[in-house]
Amino acid sequence: MDWKDTLRHTSAILKPLRAEQAATARGFHELHDAALAEGALTTKEKELIALAIAVSKQCVDCIGFHVKAAIRAGATRDEVAETINVCVLMNGGPGYMYGAKAIEAYDQLA
Repeated sequence: MDWKDTLRHTSAILKPLRAEQAATARGFHELHDAALAEGALTTKEKELIALAIAVSKQCVDCIGFHVKAAIRAGATRDEVAETINVCVLMNGGPGYMYGAKAIEAYDQLA
């Protein structure tokens, strides 16, 4: 999978939806920004949590976007890998399979 191309494609198909449903898009982005803002947890820690949930929910696009954001927030490959370890613990085989996608995304996006 080409993660850069996948994220470009997803961003492109979201653009008209954001325009057509501007209030919902604006609300989602405000929630996103508020939830991931620095607080008792760092943004990096929150992005790793979001990545764990994306792997658990098997959301490929979410995996890509949260890997990219985790990298931007300073996450290392080892931190992503340990996050995936927790996903495997909590989700078994599906956590392992989608976790492999997250590592692939890290390697391509870092």
